[in-house]
Amino acid sequence: MDKLSEWQTRVDLAACYRLCALYGWADGIYTHISAVVPGEPGHYLINAFGLCFDEVTASNLVKVDSAGNVVGAIPAAVNQSGFRLHAAVHAARPDAACVMHLHNVAGIAVGMQRDGLLPLSPYALRFHGELAYHDYEGIAMTPDEQARLVDNLGHRPAMLLRNHGSLTVGRTIPEAFVLMETLDRACEAQLRAQAAGVPLVQPPAAMCATAHAQLVGDGSPEGALEWPSLLRRLDAASPQYRT
Repeated sequence: MDKLSEWQTRVDLAACYRLCALYGWADGIYTHISAVVPGEPGHYLINAFGLCFDEVTASNLVKVDSAGNVVGAIPAAVNQSGFRLHAAVHAARPDAACVMHLHNVAGIAVGMQRDGLLPLSPYALRFHGELAYHDYEGIAMTPDEQARLVDNLGHRPAMLLRNHGSLTVGRTIPEAFVLMETLDRACEAQLRAQAAGVPLVQPPAAMCATAHAQLVGDGSPEGALEWPSLLRRLDAASPQYRT
């Protein structure tokens, strides 16, 4: 694959980081978004350890191999503990062009709840029958936990890591971002409804299945239509991501 394809991936991934910062999803220098380098199996792009999301640019993303070793000339460190989650998902899911893991507050809060995400909104119904869960096992991810996490994830596009955060898997970078936005809205809507302290209405199971099928459509990667508008918003607010 030519360098132009890698550069476009770098631009899109940097945009994803900056959009997360714009949406208030950043957690200081922690949490990560990774993407496969086009034409380089086993090589990934990820943020340099120590940079906030709003400091990430196309050129300062770090290329690493599946063991987290830096590849190329950028002299930057990578959070090895954080990358283990991404490495496990990329290895288990050939469709995982982009893996997002965030500590967004709404996702953490819903993941704390015994019943997890409820089918209360169209956002939640996008994940009806397709949302995975993984119990909290601490900060350092061991090989055994990597195996458990990918087993729990299976083929699903999203996961709530209980007491921890959220994860989405995209066939493209735009898809991973749009899935995360939908999941975050689903969690936020649920929390607001629960805060009212009144009985909640859930659609019947058959309607949930019908709505999910309608929302997924023909199964094409999501985000293609939304991404140009998101980049226009980002270009107005934080255009340095392209450098």
